[in-house]
Amino acid sequence: MKKSDFYYDLPPELIAQTPLEQRSNSKLLVLSKQNGEIKHDAFFNILNYLKAGDCLVLNNTRVLPARLYGTRTDTGAVVEFVLLKQRGELLWECIAGPGKKAKTGNSFKFSDKLSATVTDVLEDGNRILKFECSGEFYSVLDEVGQMPLPPYIKEKLKDKERYQTVYSKELGSAAAPTAGLHFTDEILEKLKENGVNVAFVTLHVGLGTFRPVKVEEITEHKMHSEHYFVSNESAELINKTKKNGGRVVCVGTTSCRTIESVANLYGEIKECSGDTDIFIYPGYNFKCMDALITNFHLPESTLIMLVSAFSWYENTMRAYKEAVDEKYRFFSFGDAMFIE
Repeated sequence: MKKSDFYYDLPPELIAQTPLEQRSNSKLLVLSKQNGEIKHDAFFNILNYLKAGDCLVLNNTRVLPARLYGTRTDTGAVVEFVLLKQRGELLWECIAGPGKKAKTGNSFKFSDKLSATVTDVLEDGNRILKFECSGEFYSVLDEVGQMPLPPYIKEKLKDKERYQTVYSKELGSAAAPTAGLHFTDEILEKLKENGVNVAFVTLHVGLGTFRPVKVEEITEHKMHSEHYFVSNESAELINKTKKNGGRVVCVGTTSCRTIESVANLYGEIKECSGDTDIFIYPGYNFKCMDALITNFHLPESTLIMLVSAFSWYENTMRAYKEAVDEKYRFFSFGDAMFIE
């Protein structure tokens, strides 16, 4: 298939710029992959679509406030850095802009507690920063850093926690697993009371999730790699669900990519960790996932390709057109789909 097959017209005003006051008040488009039937609902009614014996798979990664603005100590130039990956003790690989003002040996001050020096410039232009910190690094980062919001969000986020899921735990992401932003503690408790199991996996989302597909032939696209971890407890819960005939319901494409990566490697879900660059597009044979909760994704993105692989291409593109017609809110702070 071609990249252009996944294009759809989206009026800019439908790109959600801020989260709703109540997480669960977003709209919910319910799509049947079997017959293509579409229903419109509210997310707080997700309880009506999940059954006792189902297993909800949630990505419990936590977003780092990874965007930092540093002042160069010799010239006063301001450079933006986004932390990508930890390379050692207080050593981080970062994106820098403008890069010409962040050369090897340049030092930057971010606050009275945090400074850094560029120790290397990589082939792809990323920088290696060696930080100096007076205090616990992540606590200082939480004070100084900003959320690395996607480029299509222009509004400033008033509350950092609104770009975190209520169950976020494992620090390491540069972007939120946004399908989970709709859940509240109350909804999760009610699901458990109704006999729905909850399994947590971890996939640290990289900024590569926003990288556009640049080739027209989608099979030529090179996916970015992201680190994941699955605990023994979660593996046993997912395997038990499959054995007992329940549905494995992934919350977000990141949870989907995690368990499908593991299922492809081992034929089942087991305790493990690693890096995955799995690229799921139409024609893919799903090994584990039975249903998906997800947001509405960018045109021509790898994420809409994943959704199309699961719910079938024609169903997906028709559902997206209806969502536009019904003025759903799109992307990270937007509304949700449930595909079963």
